[in-house]
Amino acid sequence: MSTFGSAVWSGGIKDGKGAISTKSGALKDYPYGFASRFEGKPGSNPEELIGAAHAACFTMALSLILGEAGLTAEKMETQADVTLTKQADGFAITAVKLTLKAKIPGADDAKFQELAAKAKAGCPVSKLLKADITLDAKLV
Repeated sequence: MSTFGSAVWSGGIKDGKGAISTKSGALKDYPYGFASRFEGKPGSNPEELIGAAHAACFTMALSLILGEAGLTAEKMETQADVTLTKQADGFAITAVKLTLKAKIPGADDAKFQELAAKAKAGCPVSKLLKADITLDAKLV
C-alpha cells in the first residue's frame, strides 16, 4: 500500500502561508502556517496531523488484536497528544500520549491492558516515531 499527503508553501517562515492536501481529499488545500503551528491561530499543523494519524493507526491495530482475542469493541475513542519541543538543533516531537477510552463487552481490565500495549507496540505510526509513547487506556 502506498499513499501520499502534500503541502505547498509561499513566503517566509513567519509571514508565509501553506496548504495541506491528502490523496483521499479528506484535506484539500487546508491552511497551515507559523501562527497555526506555534500561536494557536486557526488552521492545521503537522503535529496535529501526526496525532490524528497515530490515534487512527493505534485504534485500528487494537481492533485487529481484539478480534484475534475473540473480542469486538462497541466503541473506542483515542486521543494522541503530541509534544513538540525546542532543542539545540531545532524542534523535535519528543512525546506522544495516547489516551484511550473503550467499551469492549466481555473484556477484563488485565487482558485489555495487555492487548492495548500490544497494539501500541505494533502500530506502524508508533514504530515510525522516535518519541516517548505513553498509553493511558481505560475501559468504560
